[in-house]
Amino acid sequence: MMHLLKKEKNYSYIETGEGTPIIILHGLMGGLSNFDSVTKYFSKKGYRVIIPELPIYSMSLIKTNVKSFAKYLHDFIEFKELDNVILLGNSLGGHIGLYHTKLYPEKIKALVITGSSGLYESAMGGGYTKRSDYDVIKKKSQDVFYDPEVATKEIVDEVYATVNDRNKLIKTLAIAKSAIRHNMAKDLPKMKIPTCIIWGKNDSVTPPEVAEEFNSLLPDADLYWIDKCGHAAMMEHPEEFNKILESWLTKRNL
Repeated sequence: MMHLLKKEKNYSYIETGEGTPIIILHGLMGGLSNFDSVTKYFSKKGYRVIIPELPIYSMSLIKTNVKSFAKYLHDFIEFKELDNVILLGNSLGGHIGLYHTKLYPEKIKALVITGSSGLYESAMGGGYTKRSDYDVIKKKSQDVFYDPEVATKEIVDEVYATVNDRNKLIKTLAIAKSAIRHNMAKDLPKMKIPTCIIWGKNDSVTPPEVAEEFNSLLPDADLYWIDKCGHAAMMEHPEEFNKILESWLTKRNL
């Protein structure tokens, strides 16, 4: 990672740039480095980019759920004394951002979601019965992307290590169940916050119809597609992702 991880109180996070705060929320198997390009780009465009390490595998099992992570984010925002925050989340991170905004809307200025859970979770946490088979895990990791080459050996190794760690696997499954329990379909129509939805047209984890449903349920949303793109648009098409997001932020005076 090009930025130093800061450790303060109970928090580890990356922070760079000055201006309007953008808090980036990573996904279940996603590292902070997945957002390198977003961090680099927006920290030079008048934004203060902050990426906290979410306590996905360090919370007690009873607290390993979407609501606890949303509370953790609230405490982090309080600790950093932030206001008028833009939340940007991928996959589980998008879900945490949405749930946090439902519970604590007062300090959130806008939301950006990409490949977010919250409406459709059938692909989360399942299919690890052959977790000791490296080739099976490699194929699962590649399926996240449109271009399998994006799943580098480093990414595959990390996923393999995670699903073969019994404690982490139990928590991964707990999060998957929690994501289903915390379905947001009934909440979204009440959330009037400006939301930018950026989605891969070839996302097989949260398919395109999920993005369309988010767009129809959220009262103030704009939906943008990236072609030849899977579940992690900011990794697979970083330049296009950044351009879409920048033009949306400009359009919305954010």
